[in-house]
Amino acid sequence: MTDAKSMDAKLMNIRALVFDVFGTCVDWRTGIAREVAAFAKTHGISGVDGAKFADAWRALYQPRMEEVRSGRRPWTILDVLHRESLDRVCADFGVKGVAAAALDEFNRAWHRLDPWPDVIEGLARLKTKYVIAPLSNGNVALLLNMAKRAGLPWDAILGAEVARAYKPLPESYLRTAAILGLAPAQVMLVAAHNDDLAAAAATDLKCGFVPRPAEYGPGQTKDLAPERAWDVVAADFLDLAGKMGC
Repeated sequence: MTDAKSMDAKLMNIRALVFDVFGTCVDWRTGIAREVAAFAKTHGISGVDGAKFADAWRALYQPRMEEVRSGRRPWTILDVLHRESLDRVCADFGVKGVAAAALDEFNRAWHRLDPWPDVIEGLARLKTKYVIAPLSNGNVALLLNMAKRAGLPWDAILGAEVARAYKPLPESYLRTAAILGLAPAQVMLVAAHNDDLAAAAATDLKCGFVPRPAEYGPGQTKDLAPERAWDVVAADFLDLAGKMGC
């Protein structure tokens, strides 16, 4: 552990750590691939590659949110966007004849993702000193169900639905800080994605980078290393806790 006296002076005023969730806290690709396999077995579907299905589903994540960010459609929670994307991916993979209710349940696979091995212990340590919460594009029910299942010890469930803005819009970061009653510089975003951190830094949030080199599988080529001199760069959440004096 790191003594508070040895912490970088620029970190001393931080009161809350908020976390990107998909990829940073939980392994979405492995979890969705597992759910695809179970779904296919239940419904007698053969020949579907779970990892490729997961990648295709995730590839629609940003385009769907952009429809909301741009104002081309009204506010819509991520569960709904994921469900719309699921119909598209099922069609692309030749998955047919499955009842809507079964697809609705399959869509909640995003609620059932497992944390990376270092996350629970790391968050528990950080929670002893800081307010900790998700700052995710996930909706409240998704994040709450995920936290209950996985044991994520959040102090609050925050994110897009609470801020009414999807990252990387500035409002998503600024409104989160305001909800916590803090100035942006008193809040640190922890993420495995350089672009998320760059957007947060532009609103004066502090930034912590934790790489997840397996997020996109063995062929991952992006976010393997920090692209800027972020306020903290840590190997994992345990290393982050040490660097944050916990």
